[in-house]
Amino acid sequence: MKKFLTITAIILVLLGAAGYAVWHFGTNIASEKIIEKVESTLDDENLEEVKSYIENDSKVQEIVSEAATINPDTLPFQTKEEATRVLIKKVGVNRLLDIQKQAQNGSISKDEVLSEIEGKLSEDEISALKYVLYKELNK
Repeated sequence: MKKFLTITAIILVLLGAAGYAVWHFGTNIASEKIIEKVESTLDDENLEEVKSYIENDSKVQEIVSEAATINPDTLPFQTKEEATRVLIKKVGVNRLLDIQKQAQNGSISKDEVLSEIEGKLSEDEISALKYVLYKELNK
């Protein structure tokens, strides 16, 4: 009986460790795939269009100017890869893809997207996203 419980406990620990590894590495792989897809779809023309949109949107400009004053040492992440991982973990890949489709169709507003994202992220994570946006726009 003791041997059976020991074997069962070992199997459960191994399954738990394997599940965690799959989840951890799965989110890393998913974030890398998303970054690759975004970078491949943003050619020079599209990138200029995005930059133009950002420069002409006062709310985005406010966010970018806010980010210029943020101390990066206090942030939970500082790179776009880490930002993507956090978004995948907090929002989920499926929901992010749904938001993308709705944004392309025009069936979701900027305010709806912002309120949903803000509801799932902490203030520090939102500040870190602003910092990553600022850093990417100014490189």
